[in-house]
Amino acid sequence: MRRSHVLGLVFIAIALGAIIGTVYNADTYAVFAEARANPGREFHIIGELVKTRPVKEEVKDNTLTLTFTMRDSDNEEVEVLYFGGKPQDFEKSDEVVLIGKYEGEHFVASSLLLKCPSKYNPT
Repeated sequence: MRRSHVLGLVFIAIALGAIIGTVYNADTYAVFAEARANPGREFHIIGELVKTRPVKEEVKDNTLTLTFTMRDSDNEEVEVLYFGGKPQDFEKSDEVVLIGKYEGEHFVASSLLLKCPSKYNPT
């Protein structure tokens, strides 16, 4: 076999491996029950902030921690931990997208995305 053929086959094998790895590690939209059944795996969860429950922002072990309750599309309410500051207009958001995973008893969000449609409505 020629050297160019071998290099071509190696390139194809690496490309296939990268594609398979990307598909396997793709983020998944879910509800809290599915995330709880798969601890350690990261999920996207869409829901709304439960405004009747307190939103606490405090420093624990030199880390700013935000704790709040969110309701998913199955109406399950779960307390969420986020290690970071409270986003601006957090309480005004209509929808929250969490990216995170279950760690023990809590859902720990690594990212928060807020949707505030009132910002985009014409006045």
